[in-house]
Amino acid sequence: MQFDIGNAVGLPWLIFLAYWFFAGLRVNRMVRREPMGGLFARIAVMCLAFYLLDRIDPRLGDLNARIFPPTHALWVLGAALTWIGIGFAIWARYHLARFRSGSVALREDHQLIRTGPYSRIRHPIYTGILTAVLGTALADDRYQALVAFVLVLAGFIWKAGREEKLLESQFGPAFEDHRRHTGFFLPRFS
Repeated sequence: MQFDIGNAVGLPWLIFLAYWFFAGLRVNRMVRREPMGGLFARIAVMCLAFYLLDRIDPRLGDLNARIFPPTHALWVLGAALTWIGIGFAIWARYHLARFRSGSVALREDHQLIRTGPYSRIRHPIYTGILTAVLGTALADDRYQALVAFVLVLAGFIWKAGREEKLLESQFGPAFEDHRRHTGFFLPRFS
């Protein structure tokens, strides 16, 4: 799978990157951030994951093998999940607005967002990206893409846990109430 505009799986990722770049131009000043070591470790894991999604590397041997017999239906399902996931992540990013950060951080005048997908999910951006990565992995249909999905999932679980500790320290009972009424990556309907 190549991330290019001529590919129905690559195009949503390019849209995602463009939206993230331009939305990142309109964020509040950072007032509290995690140590840089954690950020660099996460970036390294994500770079490895997206390398695995984007390249067939002969050095990876059996990880290049297909998981399922190739079918058009599997590729279409993968492409659809990629588009749905990217759309969901963009929707969540829109609601987070000027408080979004690539690191575990608080921004100036930070607020606890409980609108849009945040009304049911505490980390909907990660939900969207995980759905898109799963879709891309299905379309790619190689073991290395499955490894990429697991790396992204592990990175997001780690980062989301740190974000929750930060939000709990900042918002206390309001965040506890939010946690009771929302799911971690999947929606809670209660």
